[in-house]
Order: sequence, then structure tokens, then C-alpha cells
Amino acid sequence: MAFSLEKFIHSLDLRALPRVLQIQSGIYCQGSVYEMFGNECSLSTGEIIKVIGFKINKLIASICENNEGSQFSAKVELPLNFPGLYKVVADKTPYVSIEEIASKVSIGPTRFGHPCFYSAKDIKLANITIKHGEQITFNSVEEVNGTMAVNCFMVRNNQCHSFALPLSLEGEFYECEDDQIYTLKEIAEWKIPKCRNRIVKLSNTLHMRDSSCPLPENFDGCLVLMPVYDVQAVMKFRKDIVHILSDLDVEVKDITDCYDIGSFLQPLSLEDIFERTSKEFPMVAEIMEGPSGSQKPYNLLSTGKEIVIYKKYQAARVLASEMRSDSSKRHFLIPTSYKGKFKRRPREFPTAYDLEIARSEKEQLHVVATKAFVSLHKELFSVSVGDQFLVHQCQTSEVLYEGRKKLIDVLACEQILSDSYKKVLLPMYMEGGFVEVIHDKKQYYLSEICKEFHLPFNVKVSVRDLSIEEDVLAAAPCLQFEEEITDSYLLISSASSPVESWEIPVYRLNMLVHLLSKDVQTAVPPVTRTTVEEVSKEEYYMLRRYENLTLHPPPRPPKKPT
Repeated sequence: MAFSLEKFIHSLDLRALPRVLQIQSGIYCQGSVYEMFGNECSLSTGEIIKVIGFKINKLIASICENNEGSQFSAKVELPLNFPGLYKVVADKTPYVSIEEIASKVSIGPTRFGHPCFYSAKDIKLANITIKHGEQITFNSVEEVNGTMAVNCFMVRNNQCHSFALPLSLEGEFYECEDDQIYTLKEIAEWKIPKCRNRIVKLSNTLHMRDSSCPLPENFDGCLVLMPVYDVQAVMKFRKDIVHILSDLDVEVKDITDCYDIGSFLQPLSLEDIFERTSKEFPMVAEIMEGPSGSQKPYNLLSTGKEIVIYKKYQAARVLASEMRSDSSKRHFLIPTSYKGKFKRRPREFPTAYDLEIARSEKEQLHVVATKAFVSLHKELFSVSVGDQFLVHQCQTSEVLYEGRKKLIDVLACEQILSDSYKKVLLPMYMEGGFVEVIHDKKQYYLSEICKEFHLPFNVKVSVRDLSIEEDVLAAAPCLQFEEEITDSYLLISSASSPVESWEIPVYRLNMLVHLLSKDVQTAVPPVTRTTVEEVSKEEYYMLRRYENLTLHPPPRPPKKPT
């Protein structure tokens, strides 16, 4: 049975990929050289394609001036980065089973992937009865006691109850109202169910009013969003990945069950390669779709190029950020093999508690106060701007509080006077401001800093790494080394001229390859070149989020006595 490409992709579950399609009714754009604007636009009737992936490329929005019940006046095209914040309007059409929810709604590990529903009738489980109208939060889909189910929880009387709902459970399930606000990109990735439209209401604009804005001026209505997908496919006699927009006017037929899917090239992502056993390395691969980026080695990984993948491994990196007050600061992942040298730069500490965290046995911490503080107790010191201190240790001290003696945590310091030192106590709850005074003029390698000091740590490049063509770190006025992380990498080189090898990140590089049945000339990789990787703001926050999942947060500083 033939469907329009748009209808087929809108109903397709990502878990059902890959699918082999035959073009039933083709299209040809006159004057095209088989593709236009990076997307295929000529598909002949009878042609066979294998769909390997799809993601939302843009949104078609129907404009409703008043509310979701009114007539829609016009349609506009919105890119995923279109500005503004939006509220999701709950879908009034019920879902008839848990399986329908799991197949049509995005359920995943992030906060966006926890949709909420309620049942129109009571649900009786072995250990709990869920009453009709109670909000159920869906967490994940997995096998529970041999049955596919959705792990859920609900809050009743301030107590959290966890349970699993089998996919086979039927009923009448409605989407709950969502009081969160989202960007259009977040809605596209997480909040548009398969085979359904999504109504959203503009909550707050972000500098969007200009002549190019497609929405009416002072728009306060609703938008009905229809996604247009970028379909990734492999064609029978081509070695690259083709991109087709789902709204292309063609009809297709799913022939997966009666076609030899192995006759197509098998595209593999870097994640697919990394999941292979260590015994399968080294291997030779041809790039089907290379990454974007002008810095090495990304500019060498062009489509059609053959590479040798020597091994997979976990490698240490230091996550660093530029010290800038504006929002344009850059973030980097630096390998410990970086050969440049660094000089220390002063750190800033907002509280006395931060001084306690930063102090070390290796050297005396010397700071200058940048903010005044008046102590509530005569036993503790009042700080003036410009006061200098040597930080010693945390201890407890008695103070007089409402006529009674009380023990509190304090930081023992020495105030530096013109010709002497004075022992003072600073309360740990003190909110002030301090800047470090640097006496150390030594130049350090990155590996030495990681070994000898606690992060975060402020530095400036004093000697650039001469092995790097363009050392991006050398231009930064000041860097903060934030934390050490461990990440997944593949070691690769060019197959035709293996004079140097490169480490490429598995989870931050969009790249597809297919394996070749060629022997590797030598299993020993050539010399590995150092690469400083610049990461985007989104990648930076993801790195910090996942790394910090394994760390216990520091204890909160003590509260100021009331």
C-alpha cells in the first residue's frame, strides 16, 4: 500500500529503522543536479531507498489569532531557532493504551522526556490503585519481569509512589496541563507526538519583533505546529548519505520485509564503531558523511575519504572556560598531553567558605578583601576593603549569642599589617569577597597543575604549544580549569598517508562511515597529534551535567545566625 512520504515519516517509529522504501510516484525538479540546497529533489518512480534516520528540520505553523478553538488564518514556516518561549497546550484527544503513548510520545532521560498523563478511570495494580485524574509521570520504557512496560511515578500526599504500567494496558489516557515554558527547538525535539499536531501558545518573546518576523504584530494567539523532517537515506548505487525533506511530493511503499536489506551499504555512526569489541580494531572505513568544522582533524574528514580506525578508549580531558564577564566566552577540552605552559592567575572567592575549600597544605593562601563585612560578634573580625589575610584552617569558636555561649565554625587567618601579623577569626557564613595574591611565578604544564592543585584553577598561557598549528588557548586573556573529565575517543589516521593520528570524540562528532574489507598496513598508529577541542555552550553544559552526576556536591556553607 502506497503512502505519501510525509504521512509515512510522520507515523514511523525511530525504533523500526532502517526501512526500505520503493518510490511509487516520483518527482523531478527541472534544472536540478539531483539535489538542491543540500536536499534530494529528484526521485524516479521505482527507485529503492533505505531510510536510516530522520529528525525535525523545520516547523509549519498554522496561526490562530485568539485561542486554540478558533479558525486558523495562515500558515508560516518557522526554523527551529525561531526566538520566543512557548507553553504547550494539552492535547484533548485521548490515547487508548500505554503502548500508543510509548510509541508516539518522546520518553527519555532528560527533564523534557518525562511526559505526564492521567487516566479517565481508576487503575488497579498489585500494590497501588491509581485514581482517575491523578497525574502519572512517565520515566522510561524497559522490560519489567519479561514484559515491556513504562516505569512511572506519582505523588500522593507528599509521598512518591513508583510503579510500572505494561504497554498492553488499555484505557482512556489524557495529557496533563504543562506549566513549563520551552523554546521551539525543545518542543520540536521532545513535545510533538507522532501522527499528531502540537498546539502551543506564545509565552514570552525574545527580541523577535523585526520586519522578517512571520507572525502578526503583538501576536497573542496559538500556533499549531506540523513538523517537516530531514530524512536520511542510502540509495542503491551511491556511497554518500542523501537528505530528503518529508514534505516532498512523492508516494512510497514499504518493502522492507521482501527486500535484501544487506545489499545496501551499512552506514555506521561513531557510537556504532565504539560499541564494537576491541578485537575488531584496527579497521578501515570510508566516510559517507563527514563532520562540519574548519579545525583539524575535522577539515580532513571529507566524504569519500578512507580512514584507519586503530582503537577505542577512554581519555582524560580538562574542561576549561575563558574568564570573561560577557556571554560570548568559549569553552575547551584540553588533553593532558598539551605541551604549552601556563602561569597562575588570581582566583576570586565570594565567601569565607570558598577560602576553606581552596586552601591547601602545599602553600599558604594569601587574599585581599574586596568587600567589607561587619561582624555581629565581638569575638569575630570585621573586614574592610583592602584587608589582607593568610588563610590557615577551619575550627570552632565560642561566641556570645543572646546572653549564651554558642559554638560556630570559623576560619582562622592572619591579618597582614604593615610590620606584623594579627590572628583573626572569620565566620564561615561570611558573605564578602576576596581576590588571591599570587607569589608563584613558576610556569606549569597542564599535567603538573592537575597533579599539584585543586580545580577550579585560573591560568594564562605563557608558552603556546608549538606542535599545534593554531593554538586557540594562547589568545585567551585568562582561562579557568574547571574539572577533569573522562570521555570516549577513537584514534584515526588517513588510510592513504598515515603520517599522523588524531583522537576524535565519539559523542560530539556527527559522522557516518561504512567499513571496508581492507587490511590495515600496520596496527601501530603514527604519532598522535594534540588537539584542543572547542565545545559549544550546549555541549559544555551537557559535559558538566553528566560529569557531576558521579560527584557529591560540597556541603552548603553554614547559615548566618538569626
